[in-house]
Amino acid sequence: MSEELHTGLIRISDDVVATIAGLAALETPGIAAMSGGISEGLAKRLSGKNVQRGVTVEVGQVEAAIDLRVIVNYGSKIQEVCRDLQENVREAVENMTGLSVVEVNVKVEGVAFREEEAAAAPSEESYRVK
Repeated sequence: MSEELHTGLIRISDDVVATIAGLAALETPGIAAMSGGISEGLAKRLSGKNVQRGVTVEVGQVEAAIDLRVIVNYGSKIQEVCRDLQENVREAVENMTGLSVVEVNVKVEGVAFREEEAAAAPSEESYRVK
């Protein structure tokens, strides 16, 4: 976002919008974590830049589009969680930056189990044939 006022120019970095979106996503009930892909790890190593994990944004003069890659908690209703996620991210970005969020795309890349469920489940080793 870039806005010229009588006193000067205001610009909001893509990284700022990505950070706001990521924090709003993690505060959404049912979201276990953000998911970073292989290409994101490679980009971080090559550029040395701190890439926001699981969040990609395109910021224009007055609008923003946001892509999120998330992991949801097991047992959550994925459609409801994703709708809540879209609304929370839209509200957070619009309220903090004044940008109009035109879309929030969500890709669910995994399901997280609670620790006590994972501990109670048989280990992967017990299913191996020796």
